[in-house]
Amino acid sequence: MKAATLLLIADSERDANMLYASRLFVPDPFIYVRHKGQSHLILSDLEMDRGARSCPDSKIHSLSALRNGAIKQGIKRPELAHIAAVLLRKLRVRKASVPSNFPLGSARTLEDALPSLKLSVETPFPERAIKEQHEVRKIQQILKVTQDGLAAGIDLIRKAKIQKNGFLVHRNQALTSEQVRAAIHTEISQNGGIACNTIVAGGNQACDPHERGSGKLKAHQPIIIDVFPRSETTGYFGDITRTVVRGKASEAIHEVYHAVGQAQRTGFNEIKEGASARSVHESVQARFEAQGFKTLRRNDHMEGFFHGTGHGLGLDIHEAPGIGSISEDTLRKGHVVTVEPGLYYPGLGGVRLEDVVVVQKGKPKKLTNYPHQLEV
Repeated sequence: MKAATLLLIADSERDANMLYASRLFVPDPFIYVRHKGQSHLILSDLEMDRGARSCPDSKIHSLSALRNGAIKQGIKRPELAHIAAVLLRKLRVRKASVPSNFPLGSARTLEDALPSLKLSVETPFPERAIKEQHEVRKIQQILKVTQDGLAAGIDLIRKAKIQKNGFLVHRNQALTSEQVRAAIHTEISQNGGIACNTIVAGGNQACDPHERGSGKLKAHQPIIIDVFPRSETTGYFGDITRTVVRGKASEAIHEVYHAVGQAQRTGFNEIKEGASARSVHESVQARFEAQGFKTLRRNDHMEGFFHGTGHGLGLDIHEAPGIGSISEDTLRKGHVVTVEPGLYYPGLGGVRLEDVVVVQKGKPKKLTNYPHQLEV
């Protein structure tokens, strides 16, 4: 089947498809066209030389030259879509596909500029989900940085003293989620990563799985630390979660922590090439149920395990495949996925453990090796 011409208009710092297509970090929107197997990049004069060095297999076009072409066609103030239309006309493109997040305004401008052009919405790079070996290595590199950041945060918690009122103190000041997060971000930035919205949530704050956490941290209660930085050189993400207690964890916390660990091992055992992603999640759910940890809504709050088991990891922090209750994905060799079950109970706190694996024919290969230790 003949491949459709592909058109992207986006910046590559925020759009993973554009970064995958160009392998070039550009902060402002630019134009990518794939036509008859040839990649075309329309870049500003500022970016052309860098583009030529970084993308030797792509044909580089001058934005200013094509803009002048649009002006000659009577367009007083050409937008990127007008400029893309100039190239598409030169290439005699009649049909092109765009991603689902393609700007609506650009699509309408293109249709006006090229009435004969038919646009369709398609997934531009379905192959992105299957990681090649060089991509797995890049993910491993940022996971190492992720683990270093996680270690810095946990070390700060470990060094904190426990006050009589139960709060943690470091260097005569109350230890806060913000301070731990700052220690994690500092370590990551010094090793080439970009961390944002890292979760350091203790007590009831951790019962909301995406709560970043704020304020003073207490001893003897679980603290969820979820770190997911991006490599500033490759654009790939890492993602690891640990739950720790400074001091003594109660028997109930130990039971929850053990159950989460068992559920995660169940997930590992179910992940293999050809497995249904939904069935992996259902096995994890069933494991929790068998251990007596039910999921329900009580007093207007969800309790138990009420999120997906995992997600694909790559140039997006969340990408295909999804491992959850509504997933239609089948796991394939080369998928890199997280396995992150959790249990959450207001009054007790939350526990989540997350590691990253690459799917293989048999047992998945674990890409993370940071230890699981509850009490620190």
